[in-house]
Amino acid sequence: MPFNIGLTGLNAASQDLEVTGHNVANASTAGFKGSRAEFADVFALSYTGVSKTATGSGVRLADVAQQFTQGDIEYTDNNLDLAINGQGFYMVERDGVVEYTRAGQFKVDKEGYIVNSSGQRLQGYPAEGGVTPEDIQLTTGESAPKATTAIDALVNLNSDAAPPTDDAGTILGPGDIDPADPETYNDSTSLTVYDSLGAEHDLSLVFQRQDPPDSRQWHVKAYLEGSEVGAADLEFNADGTLNAGASTPLTITDPGLPNGATLGDAAGEIAVDFGDSTQYGDKFSVTELEQDGYATGQLVDVSVESDGTVFARFTNGANRALGQVALANFDNPQGLQPVGGTNWAETAESGQPLLGRAGDSNFGLIQGGAYEASNVDIAEQLVNLITAQRNYQANAQVISTADTITQTIINIR
Repeated sequence: MPFNIGLTGLNAASQDLEVTGHNVANASTAGFKGSRAEFADVFALSYTGVSKTATGSGVRLADVAQQFTQGDIEYTDNNLDLAINGQGFYMVERDGVVEYTRAGQFKVDKEGYIVNSSGQRLQGYPAEGGVTPEDIQLTTGESAPKATTAIDALVNLNSDAAPPTDDAGTILGPGDIDPADPETYNDSTSLTVYDSLGAEHDLSLVFQRQDPPDSRQWHVKAYLEGSEVGAADLEFNADGTLNAGASTPLTITDPGLPNGATLGDAAGEIAVDFGDSTQYGDKFSVTELEQDGYATGQLVDVSVESDGTVFARFTNGANRALGQVALANFDNPQGLQPVGGTNWAETAESGQPLLGRAGDSNFGLIQGGAYEASNVDIAEQLVNLITAQRNYQANAQVISTADTITQTIINIR
């Protein structure tokens, strides 16, 4: 009997060494979760139960319990490296088989899908909405252009400016404005606007002080590549702020472009907002001149928000949501079956997956440009190695002692 008990102890110590060695070997594996060998004593049972004088029959391995504690977050230069800070698993799929992982080192394959090193595709919710996770695919084509529909203009018009005059000293009016002749107006500025095909067009705004000078009135005209496309009157208050009620809005009308494209909104108009413009005793200045259109663009990079939304950024400044990373959780994560590749599979013991999004209840947030490192504590594992080694030596000593006793009995004459 002592031989069998000692043998169970040797087996247990050897299995403890195997579990600890596996942890140490994966100390640098992204998303790896360490395990702990759990043991239970063994008693020989009769139908009436265990006798109070029973000495026991040794030890057995009861469970290799996975430890799903949080690993450290390691930051990288890859925007598609993803770390879950909290609960949840990524869903990865290949050939219809779905597995679950905490390893967030992803990349893009030749077809634009986000995949891990095994070629499994990351699952997420469609950008246009939906409740069924699917493969997340990045846009590889050009970003569609957007026609300019609005312009925000913040300018200061010099309150001391005099109306322009011709060579004879006659004051010029709005009908005398010639965009090619700066003597017919006071100030001008220009910007680039875009049509529905993403083509660029030069838009100029010219300002003319009206007569009499103390009326605080200005006339503004818009020219698209030399052709007049809109006009308005601006009137200012005594404190230099714009009198919106007395001013007329500037609306730029699509003149009809030769390439068949359209300019402006559905009605072919661009609204220009001068709401914060001023007339102070300072020189003409342009503080803001922004429009909302853009040309076609090429994909620059991809980023992932904390809620798992995958955004593509293009050269034209546009951002587009491509999907949202799906997360899964389980009532009993320790019941998951390890399948290699730092992946787990669903089992009856783990329960069915609970699907959701990062930031929802029971789900952590996602950190882009980072991955979760192994949760193995090397110092702790080295202590476990020493302990397992001592246990192995002690059980070997039990067998050696039993052998000595047996030999003594055999030598009795």
